[in-house]
Amino acid sequence: MTTIDQVDFSYNGSPLFHQLNLTLEKGNIYGLLGLNGAGKTTLMKLLTGLLTPTGGALTVLGEKPASRNPSFLSQVFVLPEELNIPSITEKEFLATRAPFYPRFDRDLFERCMTAFDSPRGRRLNKLSYGQKKKFLLSFGLACGSELLILDEPTNGLDIPSKGLFRRLVAEGLTEDRIFVLSTHQVRDVESLIDPIIILHEGQVLYSQTMEEISQSLHMTRTSMAPSPQEEGLLYTEAVVGGHWSVWEGADEEGGPVDLEVLFNAVISGISQSHSWLEGKGGEA
Repeated sequence: MTTIDQVDFSYNGSPLFHQLNLTLEKGNIYGLLGLNGAGKTTLMKLLTGLLTPTGGALTVLGEKPASRNPSFLSQVFVLPEELNIPSITEKEFLATRAPFYPRFDRDLFERCMTAFDSPRGRRLNKLSYGQKKKFLLSFGLACGSELLILDEPTNGLDIPSKGLFRRLVAEGLTEDRIFVLSTHQVRDVESLIDPIIILHEGQVLYSQTMEEISQSLHMTRTSMAPSPQEEGLLYTEAVVGGHWSVWEGADEEGGPVDLEVLFNAVISGISQSHSWLEGKGGEA
């Protein structure tokens, strides 16, 4: 389990997180969503020990990330949005990096590389952005780490590769692993992520499983916008061909949940102090 308990963090004296609370449990693919500047990248750096909290307690996989113990680092893999790969070949990368991961699965790496149709035998820094992304995704899934953090993982991937990514990530999740996907491209991964975490202005504004969402909300898509006075209406927005609306009350019919619309509803809700958000943040 990973526990963030009353964590504070500041940049140059300017507070970002104040008494931040969040619990991440193994066996889940968490979707980390938020506006630019909400703190997603900072949170990922705190989880991996690249930054240190200024207050509170942070425990990841039973260890303090800031200690950067080898036993901890061997259980963490991070795919950043900005890729900085050295001028070495695939074989050299594997020879120097794979030994740090005791559970590295070379066969899985080969299967992922083949599935992505990744080029072989070239210097990694000469690859396109998308090709670099496929290589590092293959390595990350194969390293067997208990915590896998992917920042904008579908950026640079073509449409077929996005489908492969979803399949490979779903297959790679086990009961002893935690995946965290931070993204603005919600629709690329909405069939994959569960629970959903929404950061806003340094706070966990919303943290719910898809089951919890369906027990408290439902969505409709109609050609005409509902009246603002309709009972139970929480949010509505115009889309091509009609309107999405979010309503209070359980989803009895198992209808669709559009996570981009949900995100907009949550952000809109906090700006209007909607009571339906109370108690929806902090733990997943």
